[in-house]
Amino acid sequence: MLKVFGHKSPDTDTTASAIVWAWYQSEMRNVPAKAFVQGTPNTEALFVLKHWDAPVPDQLELAAGDQVVIVDTNNPAELPDNIGDAALTAIIDHHLLVGGLKTKTPIDITIRPLACTATIMYDLMGSAVERAPRHIQGLMLSCILSDTLEFRSPTTTPHDRAVAEELARALRVDIPALAADMFAAKSDVSAFSEAELLKMDSKEYSLGGKELRISVLETTSPAQILSRKDALVAAMPGVAAEDGADQVLLFVIDILKEEATLLVPNDLVKTIAEKSFGVTVTGDTVVLPGVMSRKKQIIPMLAV
Repeated sequence: MLKVFGHKSPDTDTTASAIVWAWYQSEMRNVPAKAFVQGTPNTEALFVLKHWDAPVPDQLELAAGDQVVIVDTNNPAELPDNIGDAALTAIIDHHLLVGGLKTKTPIDITIRPLACTATIMYDLMGSAVERAPRHIQGLMLSCILSDTLEFRSPTTTPHDRAVAEELARALRVDIPALAADMFAAKSDVSAFSEAELLKMDSKEYSLGGKELRISVLETTSPAQILSRKDALVAAMPGVAAEDGADQVLLFVIDILKEEATLLVPNDLVKTIAEKSFGVTVTGDTVVLPGVMSRKKQIIPMLAV
């Protein structure tokens, strides 16, 4: 059986795209496949699964020799420690090429500069999309709305939008209404500890000899998160130490205002903020107007 899974700290795209690709392999290509997750999907992903009546994937257990497809990442740091022992057959991704993965045989790799893994899958699946059940089409639509922040993110391409609108027409779904419900679910983080919030949507990144954990929280209610600022800052050293990192950078993305607030707990983050974004930091937070995307507007800009 082919095991299909994405990155740790599963969001909507990595969770649902694994389900979509497993369905396509099993039902359209006669290759038995099953979707898995690495960790608990975030609140938006769980809402999406419930909304489209799709089960939450099982937790991944990877053994040597398992045949796998990786979706929505190619970064070894976001994959199981024993990924090198698996039989990796394919990668479908929309992130920068990190490198470091080694395979035993040639594999099929598709990495395209689109906003969402599900958009790539839509293209790869061709006419099979029309034969997909409602929940598969719905999951694909939700992935695109999530990763593009309903087309607000600068990562959005005309093709992402066109695919989303085509899926919405076929499903007779109102995009603004669905997106509003998704973002409301994503914004409800009251049940999570500060450490869980810092790890909820996080990527590892090396910069100037420093190991950073770049965490992003996308929300329509930033005040709910920023009211916990002191507790979040207090939790940062523990989360960093757990991952062998030097510092956690937390960006709170206001989906509606289209801006980010970066927490500034110390001089290292102050220096990074001022050198990276051309701002002057005078307190323990700094607002970055127009910054919405970690992939396009945060990580490429980072400097020390």
